[in-house]
Amino acid sequence: MANLRQAGVRNRLLRALPPEDFAALVPALHPEAIPLRRVLISSNTQIATVHFVEAGIVSVTSDAPSGRVEIGLHGREALVGAAPVLLDDDRSPYTHFVQAAGHVLAIDVSDLRAEVALRPTLRGLLHRYIQAQIIQTAQTAFANARGGTPTRLARWLLMCHDRGEGDEITVTQEFMSLMLGVERPGVTMAMRTLEKDGLVAKRRGRVQIIDRERLLDLAGDGYGLAETEYARLIEGSDHPEAR
Repeated sequence: MANLRQAGVRNRLLRALPPEDFAALVPALHPEAIPLRRVLISSNTQIATVHFVEAGIVSVTSDAPSGRVEIGLHGREALVGAAPVLLDDDRSPYTHFVQAAGHVLAIDVSDLRAEVALRPTLRGLLHRYIQAQIIQTAQTAFANARGGTPTRLARWLLMCHDRGEGDEITVTQEFMSLMLGVERPGVTMAMRTLEKDGLVAKRRGRVQIIDRERLLDLAGDGYGLAETEYARLIEGSDHPEAR
């Protein structure tokens, strides 16, 4: 993609690269639309392509016989598939699928590995990104263990809001129950609490964020550490990127 310019990309990893590393990746990057529900990585299947997200949201789920639960959430801060392909594996036990439509810059695994082998600064940045992913997953476990459904829902909505294009999130309560691993009546009650307190407004198939600051208060310690660590590890900043 010869006409791609670093200043014009939205992916935070690509923006953070030294210009020479970005230029080396450009010929191998190709844009792709990612429609709703598209599976980018199927569980236990060899990964041929990884994806720098430019817009949209990708969920990472564990699909056990007992049901699907979300364990990760990626947006324009992400390289979907980074951990397995850069840690000498070729597959993931988890499904990565599109929760909110958008577009990506895709790169073949062989091309990415070749550039990573040649470029220590590229390798270092992407390995720090894998550390940031680990922190997000650990914070999800922390939030699930310590927070009730309203608190966990507040955190999840904040994470979607961070990765979205506006204050509306397209999502159903059924989908939220799947992602949080909570029965639908529990999500319904939690959503009613958030609505009653003026934090969100629920419309058919959509949730509008009304008061982000109070959502942050409700999410508590479950939200913020992963975001701060990403900014430190990837962008050398003490503060997460302002929305």
